[in-house]
Amino acid sequence: MTQPYEMDAAAWQSFAGELGEPAYRGDQVFRWLNRDLAASWDEMTNVPRPMRELLAERFPDAFATPAIVQTGDGGTTRKALFRLNGEALAETVLMAYPDRVTACISSQAGCGMGCPFCATGQMGLLRNLTAGEIVAQVIWAARELQTMTLPGDWPRRLSNIVFMGMGEPLANYDRVWSAVQRMHDPAGIGLSARSITISTIGVIPGIERLARESLPVTLALSLHAPADEVRDTLVPLNHRYPIADVLAAARRFRAAHGRRVSIEYAMIGGVNDSLDQANQLAVLLKGNDFHVNLIPLNPTPGFGAPATGGRGIEAFRDVLLRHGVNATIRRNRGTDIDAACGQLGARAAVAG
Repeated sequence: MTQPYEMDAAAWQSFAGELGEPAYRGDQVFRWLNRDLAASWDEMTNVPRPMRELLAERFPDAFATPAIVQTGDGGTTRKALFRLNGEALAETVLMAYPDRVTACISSQAGCGMGCPFCATGQMGLLRNLTAGEIVAQVIWAARELQTMTLPGDWPRRLSNIVFMGMGEPLANYDRVWSAVQRMHDPAGIGLSARSITISTIGVIPGIERLARESLPVTLALSLHAPADEVRDTLVPLNHRYPIADVLAAARRFRAAHGRRVSIEYAMIGGVNDSLDQANQLAVLLKGNDFHVNLIPLNPTPGFGAPATGGRGIEAFRDVLLRHGVNATIRRNRGTDIDAACGQLGARAAVAG
């Protein structure tokens, strides 16, 4: 996960010129790396051998290769742990479904937001990821998908990217947005902007910047409580950006792009799961601006509260539906390899 994935098509054109090659050679290398998923320089058969040899000498550890890969959910989920420069760690999760394939990627090594129920938040922030380190996770996922044994009618191409891995994406805005542009580039990965979801706990300046961008990505807001006194304990940033202000920013995003905002809500027993709280949430989200994803709390070492039981989550959902608020219960994936929502904490590497 080094320099080659930091370079966009223009940078590769310039680099080709430095090597005495025409600009189109740079375009070829860019496509091999980002669209054709090359795993070695030798695979780039339309690039002259002398240039490939120079590239191999200049970038000896060029390709997105994780230190550890774990498999869960009967082979349909894979989690990769990458060792970054400086020994920081980041994790990526690839999830295959009958109708789509989603890569959950990280934007930071660790996270500085301090949400107590999240394993990444319990780590603290180590550093921001570069745009290239973010893009390389997607390249790994696309390449790894080709090795998975899946039913014949399941898709074999990445269809969705979610910035729901380690870190707060909007706290690393410039690098995240540069990576989004690379993912969208038709000469590279070529993903639709609408299939890229950026999740935030409510960094309002970042939400406002997203609303001004030309690419209509999807916004997911991790809310987790309908009242400030509860959210203050779950999302420390709420002291700075309280619920009313965050939802107002989300509605401005909705107005700018016409994209309904996803509300992520981790169901924590005895904390945020009462039917009174469901009614409060329904009042806050009334209208057609939001879709609520109710997420069963996943266990993490540093948080002792229990998960809400299945019937409790269903009852909470039913209250929202009766109020006309779109709501679904998310089926967790990757719990057997600590790859589910809130569980990414690089524990496999730390333990071994």
